[in-house]
Amino acid sequence: MADPGAAKPPILLVVACALVDADGRVLIAQRPVGKTLAGLWEFPGGKLEPDEGPEVSLVRELKEELGIAVEIPCVAPLTFASHAYENFHLLMPLYICRKWAGIVMPHEGQTLAWVRPGKLRDYPMPPADAPLIPALIDLLGP
Repeated sequence: MADPGAAKPPILLVVACALVDADGRVLIAQRPVGKTLAGLWEFPGGKLEPDEGPEVSLVRELKEELGIAVEIPCVAPLTFASHAYENFHLLMPLYICRKWAGIVMPHEGQTLAWVRPGKLRDYPMPPADAPLIPALIDLLGP
C-alpha cells in the first residue's frame, strides 16, 4: 500500500488532436531528435499555458506545430488518456477535428504521416498515446 503521506507526482494536463482528412486518415507526428521520447509518433498537441482552457490550447498548438487555423466549434472531445510516468501523471484529452484552414506543414522539425486508423499501431508511440487508438478505430473504422 502506498504511503498516504508521500508526495504525489504532479498532474500534467496536455491536449492532443486527431486531425482526420477527407480519406479518413489520421495525422501523427514523429517527435524530433533532442526532445523527450524522440523518434516516437504522437498526435499533435501540447501543454496548456497558465489560465488557458483545453480547446484554446489545442487551437494554439495546432497553429504553432502545423500552421493551420482551427475554430473551437470544429474540435470535439473523443476520449482521454491517463498515464503515470515516473515523475508526473499525464492526463490527455484527445479531440477529433475534420475541418481546418491552411495546409498542414511541420513547423517544429517533426516528420508527419497520414495514417489509416487500423495502421496506427504500426508506429511506435509514447505509452499515453497508444491506448487512444481503439477509440479512433471505433469511430473511423480500420
